[in-house]
Amino acid sequence: MTEVDYYETVRQKLVLGPLYAPKHRKIKKLMKVFWNEEEIQLLSHFDSADKNNSLKQLVERSGMTKDEIKKILSRSVKNGTISKSGAKYCLEPIIPGIFEKYFMRSTDTEENLKKAAVLYRDIMKEVLPQNSREMEWKLFRPLLPIETNEKLIEINKDYDVQAQTLPYETVMNLINKHDQFAVITCQCRLIGELSGEPCEVAPAEMGCLVAGLAGKMMVDNGVRGARLLNKEEAIEFLKETEKRGLVHNAIFDQGFESSNFFCNCCSCHCGSLFPAKIFHEKGVYPSNYYPTFNKELCTKCETCVRKCPKGAIYHKFPLEADSSDEQMVLRTELCIGCGICAVNCPSDAIKMVKVRDNIPPEKQLIGNKTFTEMLL
Repeated sequence: MTEVDYYETVRQKLVLGPLYAPKHRKIKKLMKVFWNEEEIQLLSHFDSADKNNSLKQLVERSGMTKDEIKKILSRSVKNGTISKSGAKYCLEPIIPGIFEKYFMRSTDTEENLKKAAVLYRDIMKEVLPQNSREMEWKLFRPLLPIETNEKLIEINKDYDVQAQTLPYETVMNLINKHDQFAVITCQCRLIGELSGEPCEVAPAEMGCLVAGLAGKMMVDNGVRGARLLNKEEAIEFLKETEKRGLVHNAIFDQGFESSNFFCNCCSCHCGSLFPAKIFHEKGVYPSNYYPTFNKELCTKCETCVRKCPKGAIYHKFPLEADSSDEQMVLRTELCIGCGICAVNCPSDAIKMVKVRDNIPPEKQLIGNKTFTEMLL
C-alpha cells in the first residue's frame, strides 16, 4: 500500500482565492518546520483555507476526541500557522497569511524561526517571482508621502483626470483619522536578518504602521517589535522611512484597511516588490501618479536613481557638446508612482502628476477574507 503524503495533501488545501502554495521542495520543507507528523495528519482532515472546520467535523473525520484535537492543534494556533475563531479552526495560505502571523508572534523556537526565515527568503527568490509574473491580481498600492499636497503635487491639464489627491491616495488619510499608532516589525526584512541577508535600506524594526485600536492591540498582544507612537511621532517616523527610500504600501481599497494599516517596503526584501522586481514587474497596483522632472532645477545628482525602489529612473548622458540632451528618464513601465524620488530630490526638481483615475474598491477580499482577518 502506498504511504499517504500528508504534507502534499495539506499543501493542496492551502488555497484562498488567488493564493496557493506551489508544489516546490522548499514549500514542503517549510511545512515540515511548521507542523510535525501528528499535526500534519490531523490537518489533512481540514477543508481548504476558505472554510472553517468545527471540532465536531474534525472529530467525525479524524476519529479523535475533542480534547485530543485541541491538544494537537494548540501549538499551531499559538504559532499562527493555523487560525482559530471560537471553536472553529482554519488553514491559512503560506504567504500572505502564515508568513505574517508566524513572525509577528515569534513563539516558535529560535531554531525553527531561523529555518523558516531561510526557506521564506529562498521562496521569495525562486518561487514567488514566477507567481508574480503570472498573476494579474495584486494586493497593495503605494500611498503618496507625508508632504505630498504641500510640496510634491503638480497639476497637469494634459491629463483628463480628477486634479486633487483623494483621501485613499495619500498616507495622510491614515494620519488624519487617528491619534494613536503602533509600529511593528517588518516581517520581510526580519527574515532577511534571521537568514543572514539583512536589508541595507532599513532595519526590520522600521516596519509597518498600524493605527488606532488595532495598533494598541498589537502592543498589548506582544506582537514582535510593537511600540506605540503618538501623531507627531508617527509623522516623524514616516518621514524617516521616506528618507530611507521605503514605500508606503497599503491594501488596494478605499475603506477600513487602507486607512488603518500599511507597510513600509523596500524592494530587496518586500514579498510584493522583491519577487516582481526580478522579472521587471511592478508587483503592486501603481498609484495614480507619475514623477515629472524639471530640467532647469535638476542637477543630475542621481539621488532619484539611487532611491527608486523599482529601478525605474536612469541618467541619459548627453551626445550634444552643450549637454542640452542630458536628462533623467522615467521608465513608466516599471514606475509604481510611490513618490520616493520626489520626496528625496535635493533640488525639488521632481513633482508628482496625476495621470489616471484608478479607483480602488471599497473592500478588497482575498478569496472570502480581508487581509486584516488573515492576521487575527
